[in-house]
Amino acid sequence: MIKFFDMTLQQKIMNAFLGKVVRKDLAFLVKGGLPVPTYVLEYLLGQYCACDDEATIEEGLEKVRQVIQNNYVHRAESEVVKGKIREQGCHRIIDKVTVTLNEKADEYQAHFANLGLTNVPIGTQYVTNNPKLLSGNGVWCIVTIGYISGEDIKVRWEIQTLKPVQISNVDVQDYIDKRKDFTTEEWLDFMMHTVGLNPDTLNRREKFITLARLLPHVENNFNFMELGPKGTGKSHVFQELSPYGVLVSGGDVTSPRLFVKMSGNKEILGLVGYWDVVAWDEFEQQKGRAVDAVLIDTMQNYLANKSFNRGKGTHEASASICFVGNTKHTVPYMLKNSHLFESIPTSFIKGAFLDRIHLYNPGWEIRMLKKDSFSKGYGLITDYIAAIMHELRNKDLTALLKDYAKFDGSLSERDHLAIRKTFSGMVKLIYPDGNMTDEEAFELIDFAAESRKRVKDQLYIVDETFNAEPAKFRYVREKDGVEINVETLEKVSNALIIPNNIHQESTIMANLDDSDIPLFQEGTETTMQVEPSSERQSRKRFIPLQEKNQFFRLGQTGVTYQSLFAEYLKDATEITIEDPFIRTSWQVKNLMEFLTMLIDTRDVDDLKVHLVTNEEEDKLPDLIDKLDDIKNDMIGYGIEFDYNFREFHDRCIKADNGWVISMGRGLDIYEKYSPYSVAATRPDKRKCKEFMVTFTKERTISAKRTAVSDSFFCASLGFHATTNRTDADFTL
Repeated sequence: MIKFFDMTLQQKIMNAFLGKVVRKDLAFLVKGGLPVPTYVLEYLLGQYCACDDEATIEEGLEKVRQVIQNNYVHRAESEVVKGKIREQGCHRIIDKVTVTLNEKADEYQAHFANLGLTNVPIGTQYVTNNPKLLSGNGVWCIVTIGYISGEDIKVRWEIQTLKPVQISNVDVQDYIDKRKDFTTEEWLDFMMHTVGLNPDTLNRREKFITLARLLPHVENNFNFMELGPKGTGKSHVFQELSPYGVLVSGGDVTSPRLFVKMSGNKEILGLVGYWDVVAWDEFEQQKGRAVDAVLIDTMQNYLANKSFNRGKGTHEASASICFVGNTKHTVPYMLKNSHLFESIPTSFIKGAFLDRIHLYNPGWEIRMLKKDSFSKGYGLITDYIAAIMHELRNKDLTALLKDYAKFDGSLSERDHLAIRKTFSGMVKLIYPDGNMTDEEAFELIDFAAESRKRVKDQLYIVDETFNAEPAKFRYVREKDGVEINVETLEKVSNALIIPNNIHQESTIMANLDDSDIPLFQEGTETTMQVEPSSERQSRKRFIPLQEKNQFFRLGQTGVTYQSLFAEYLKDATEITIEDPFIRTSWQVKNLMEFLTMLIDTRDVDDLKVHLVTNEEEDKLPDLIDKLDDIKNDMIGYGIEFDYNFREFHDRCIKADNGWVISMGRGLDIYEKYSPYSVAATRPDKRKCKEFMVTFTKERTISAKRTAVSDSFFCASLGFHATTNRTDADFTL
């Protein structure tokens, strides 16, 4: 039996979409090494295994295996299948079919990819009902082929029935109405199961990035790019998810194939005329491969105007174009030495082309797919969700953005369009019924704006003319007038990397806050008069600690206990950690790393650290053993560590120097990481959870300092302290 982590969600899925869902691991069980798209297998599984009864599933799996064994055509066995058709008179097969028009014979003719048959007459009604058969890329079909015996037969093969492997019609409104049965978290997990991924291995941001791959399927003329490491599933949704999309290898991309092919005086539409999505795979620079200049010009015009000029006229199409490729270097390397477009073909690295990209998906944030990355739960049959997305393309929600946000006037019309289209698509995917809170809407707006800003930031490097009118990615929330600044996560996580670009450098430094600047900056000259260079000395500039709120984004890196707390705790003699969730092994490890940070950053002789936490009564003895081990270890370093238990909820760190550090997540700020990774020993390489830290100073401080320390402390705040005073408290 399959054990699900959330039976409630699985039951909701089965109840809401009975007959339209399938267990997502079943396709892998029957596929084996067959080059059959997932949507073909799930089409069959949906007919036999769309339930949660194990016995029925096993029986259905066996039927599907028999169908694949008896009807799927292996190229190596094509002659055997032909013989079977002849001997039996007819036989049903599963094969990819392409149709062309033979003008001389005035008939449509079918070509079978695996069976090897060509020029087989096919009825006009099949082509009329399924125009993608003419696209040149083929459509997977279930076909009954007959054999005609006798003499003087010109063509012995005949197509008796043909059914493309896709749902003929769906009730979109029924799908939309079902959304109310799920919370947003449940719907996100449901969509992850639907695309074949295990939601338990992804955080919320990673789920958004994964869903962004579906935007070209729900938005007309959506220009999408994703670059990242190999093995992260970038091309999966374009190859396996939908019969309405086609994935083309980089080496097979030509202008005639994509747009228009001339056959004599006749113009034959290319892939963009037949498919919802055309994805260019392996979109990266490869030695010895040149890109046709005509292709670039035609592509550039199509991305901007939804039309292209070839032959005698202008053609329009609604196909979204996707560019998917691998990166050559890490993000920090690219930010410092080049740009995030460095791996794509050089011919495309120009401002006029890149400015047309609506969304640059950060593929480097998705971890390499492993065995546990794939879903074993129920998701929508691929063919069904593909048909739903196809219908949702007719729904335009771009105007909805103006009800929530007004963006800065420095953004270009292409910036505005990109943000609106991304927002519209994400609403269709996550909130198809339009029922979302303001905060949920702003979450989508931030994601859309960040996705476009990633493009614009690189344009400043690729094309200097964009620096003349820099765009400020900020907006005012219409509901409350609050202004929001949008920044890309990679820039936040690598804020101290200085790129080789003046505009980008100034942008990064402008977004740094006090926490990013060392308390004492080396090399800052503080003299008031010009001195001879030989007499100049680098002096330390004191920056007083500030009360502040710091917000950290999901997936942000470069955050450590030292960067957060060290300066605020360096002169404390007593520190109290109040965190009710120091329980699990990783939470106890966090506590140890916090104590290690104190040892590494300050003198800890006679330092007192007190922990206040909580635990279930039956698990208390085990936790006490762990904390006693820590207590004994700390004695050797001069730290007096103790603990006690009580029931409470708020988490904070209090120091006797007056600072109170409130933390929504306590010390548990990191996403799960592998013990066999650099992140296990390098906290700055770990991804953060979303959290906020508030630093506040108690306004009344016990006056038990020396005269010198008090004078220094007050001077730093702009006050003057006398050296003659009593031990009474004083108030600032």
